[in-house]
Amino acid sequence: MIPGMKTLVTFFALAALALAADISGKWSFEVVLDAGSGSPTFEFTQTGETITGMYHGQFGEAKVTGTVKGDKVEFGFGSDAGSAKYSGIIVDAKTMKGTVDYGETGKGTFTAKKN
Repeated sequence: MIPGMKTLVTFFALAALALAADISGKWSFEVVLDAGSGSPTFEFTQTGETITGMYHGQFGEAKVTGTVKGDKVEFGFGSDAGSAKYSGIIVDAKTMKGTVDYGETGKGTFTAKKN
């Protein structure tokens, strides 16, 4: 490796880790699907890149699992009433947005604000 390159690579790796957002806490979502809209809430706990938590909404309550990598977030849940997959970006410490797939219920978009 070129002298100094190792230091530069290490710096950028550490910077990426420092910039990884922590989405732990309660969030209010606005979801718009082909079949209608809803306002679920999520409670997230983040450890490193792993997120866990709970969904509360029209499909009842369900455990959530997912990941955060830099400004990208992906998570989902499944319950007797259905399942969903969310994929988006963390805009800032209190805002997320992206797409959602609720299977047979439809696809759509979401925006979220941290409470």
